[in-house]
Amino acid sequence: MDSLVDISSTMLYTAFILYLIATIFFGATIKEKRKQTKKGVSGKIGITITIIGFLTQIVYFVTRWIASGHAPVSNLFEFMTFFGMGLVFAFIIIYFIYKLNILGLFALPIAMIVIAYASVFPTEIAPLVPSLQSNWLYIHVTTVSLGEAILSISFVAGLIYLIRQIDQTARSKRTTWLEIILLSLFIFVGFSVISTAFNLSGYNAEFEYSLNDRTVTTDYHLPPFVGPNKGQLLTGDRMDPLFDAPGWMRGVDAARKFNTLIWSVLTGLALYVLSRLILRKRIGAALQPFMKKVKPDLLDEVSYRAIAIGFPVFTLGGLIFASIWAQIAWDRFWGWDPKEVWALVTWLFYAAFLHLRLSRGWHGERSAWLAVGGFVIIMFNLIAVNLLLAGLHSYA
Repeated sequence: MDSLVDISSTMLYTAFILYLIATIFFGATIKEKRKQTKKGVSGKIGITITIIGFLTQIVYFVTRWIASGHAPVSNLFEFMTFFGMGLVFAFIIIYFIYKLNILGLFALPIAMIVIAYASVFPTEIAPLVPSLQSNWLYIHVTTVSLGEAILSISFVAGLIYLIRQIDQTARSKRTTWLEIILLSLFIFVGFSVISTAFNLSGYNAEFEYSLNDRTVTTDYHLPPFVGPNKGQLLTGDRMDPLFDAPGWMRGVDAARKFNTLIWSVLTGLALYVLSRLILRKRIGAALQPFMKKVKPDLLDEVSYRAIAIGFPVFTLGGLIFASIWAQIAWDRFWGWDPKEVWALVTWLFYAAFLHLRLSRGWHGERSAWLAVGGFVIIMFNLIAVNLLLAGLHSYA
């Protein structure tokens, strides 16, 4: 079993490296002259390496499944790595439809960020709790993840569209919102960077506090800006928290999660400011010249096509299969659990997107903004609902 786990970890790391190399080749297509672009040498190499990386990640998935005895989607590490794999799979499908190299330059880094984000959570294999010992775990969770991954490609195309089309010569509301979106990606990267750095250093601070009339302990792997409400630091050689979490923040490990959020925002802001100082312009303005060869109408079509494919898949997994499993597990098709509520919000948002697109003629920039907004909802569902909101579906 240990050997299978080692093979699985090696395959995931190898896939990450291959995606990085593929991104470099997709980036090289930007500098290719028009005749070279038609031949697509760098793009062909990039997609070939991407497929090899995807197959490598499938080996990770299969070997971890064999080692654990169940589909590896039962905790946040496993779910997010599967989501990253689904995102790459969705990109490969869309690539062979449209042959759009620029998608790889954005889709693969986002997949790598997702995998890096997953790696900061516990990677140990654990037996399934009774409520998850069902074939519906594989059916529901994998379908939802694949649907969200395909929908995420619409975000990639929409973001590229906005970077290409928004006038960067003067500051406006549109440039400001675009920078906020790009800043949020920096914060996402910041979480992975700072968590990985302190995990490698072996940092640990232990707190004891009262929760629901019982004494519990929690381990911090980042220095505590904020500690548990009326908590006591048990690790004497670590810094004291600057302040305690407010009294209403009473969820399990809520203060630790809030502390992680603060570190992620600060690190992301630092990376963003450093990038601005190096580039001496807005991030969107720095990226825009590289997007000139891309046809905006094609980006708009890719964004719509990804939602047209991903929406029914998400509907199947997030609503139909979810309701069936809820009836089997909890004797009810629907409850007001946070994950169920936000799955419905996600579904309603993309239903509204398709309605506005097909009946109101929302194309171009308005459609791109909606695609970006949908991805924000997906990430809130995957991160905030799992980490900050207590519920039956919480992974962490």
